[in-house]
Parts: sequence; structure tokens; C-alpha cells
Amino acid sequence: MERIGFIGLGIMGAPMVGHLLKAGYPVSTTIHRKPPPKELLDQGLNVLGSAVEVARASAVIITMLPDTPQVGEVLFGENGVASGLERGKLVIDMSSISPITTRDYAQRVQALGCDYLDAPVSGGEVGAKAATLTIMVGGPTAAFDRAKPIMEVMGKNITLVGENGAGQTTKVANQIVVALTIEAVAEALVFASKAGVDPSKVRQALMGGLAASRILEVHGERMIKRTFEPGFRIALHQKDLSLALDGARALSLNLPNTALTQQLFSTCIAQGGGGWDHSALVKALELSADHEIGTSVTS
Repeated sequence: MERIGFIGLGIMGAPMVGHLLKAGYPVSTTIHRKPPPKELLDQGLNVLGSAVEVARASAVIITMLPDTPQVGEVLFGENGVASGLERGKLVIDMSSISPITTRDYAQRVQALGCDYLDAPVSGGEVGAKAATLTIMVGGPTAAFDRAKPIMEVMGKNITLVGENGAGQTTKVANQIVVALTIEAVAEALVFASKAGVDPSKVRQALMGGLAASRILEVHGERMIKRTFEPGFRIALHQKDLSLALDGARALSLNLPNTALTQQLFSTCIAQGGGGWDHSALVKALELSADHEIGTSVTS
């Protein structure tokens, strides 16, 4: 099995590494923001002093970080991954970052004689823990074929979409669909609740028709039960919609509902909700309606 370096052990990265270790892959990491969880150390995770040391010790280096600047710093900063790369190694960025910048990162890694895949994921903390992530990949076919057995340890729906940048573009499209569907579910439940109808029964009824969706099922329940501990934080989804709107400007493209949903996320952040689960977008609509889902107030 190839030796793997994995940098970024957050809400999703930590369980992803756990699956790799369980599958028998030797995995190294370095401390990024916070020490690795003890359970990963107990499973044999090797902690090295810097990203360059991780790159030197690994054939495949995976990053799973919050945003474009963090990926750039880990890859190309002082004592970064690039300084430890040798011809034939493979870099896989599984973060959700700018498609345009991704192409630049890929070219810089390829200039060192290495391959680069952008392979962002969807499925949140639940998918990371269950190893059922959807993985959207951009890059050379040969590199994808090499990486696929590793990805299959962490996910189920794994698709090579196109060349470098295509994976990130697909992830941005995914985040548009998810955000706008969360917004639609939130609007529907706020409407029903303020009209005096039990939102839990409305959700149950809608799940049997054309409006049924995974988001209505999971996030609709979160909205009703007020369980907003993050599976995917609002601040990160807002970042992803910023990538969508930046891309739209570059393409002279109008994404009106994406822009509206971005403003609702901004309302939540203004209320201190950057760390809430993205289903808490409903709170922005509740604020304007002066009504919280589940209360007995009717208009």
C-alpha cells in the first residue's frame, strides 16, 4: 500500500484518516491548527514536524483544509509540501477551494514532475464518518486510476469529471444546489408553521411527494428539532457560495438565487451563527417573519 500524507484533521478529515488507517494504509500528518485526535494516534497515525516532512515520507499527499489560502500555504509556503515533492508523487486536494486557483496549483505541482488531483467531497460529517462521501475529481486519468482505491476507502460515489479544476467546479455546483434547497425547505416550513400547521407533519407529508429530498429529510428535521450543531458550518458554506459568485462574475453569469441565499447566510453570521450547521439558515427567515418554526403564533 502507498504511504499517505494527510494534512487537515478537522470535522471531516479526522474520520477520513480513520478509515485509511483501518484499511491498512500507513498515514503521516503534521499538526495543523490542533493536535490529531488520540484515537487516530492509537490507530498508528504518524505525526511529523512539518508539511515538507509529510511530503518526503509519503507517495500520496492529501490536503483537507478550509479554504484556498490555507491550501496554498500548506502546499507552497515555507516548509510546505512542494519542498518535499519528488518526481512521481501525487498530490490530492480534497478541500473545497477556487477552481481557478486550483488550476494554478496543479500546474505548479506538475512542474515538479508530480500529478495533482482536485477531489472535493460532499456528504458532510455524516458521510465522512460513514465512508460514503461523494468525491468529484478533476485531473489526469492515470492519476485518478492510481488514487481511486484510496478514495474508495473514504467514499462511494467517485467520479472523474474532467481536467484539473473540474472537480472544484462540480463542488461549487453541488453547493449551489444544496444551499438553494436548504433555503427552499426553510421557506416552506416557516410558511407552514406561521400559517398554524404543524411543520413536522408538513415535512412528513412532503416526503411522500415530488418535493421529497435528502435535504428535506435531514435538514428539515434539524430545523424542526432545532439541532444546529454543525455537520457543515454556515461559514464554510458561505465561502463556497462566494466561490460560485466569483466564478459567475468571471463568466458574466447571473446567479440571482445563489446571491440571495448568500445574504441569508450573512444574516446568520451577523447573529453569531458562523459555527451553526447550514440548516440554521432557517433562522434568517424566522427573523424576518418574527416567527420560529414550531411556535403556536399564527398571522
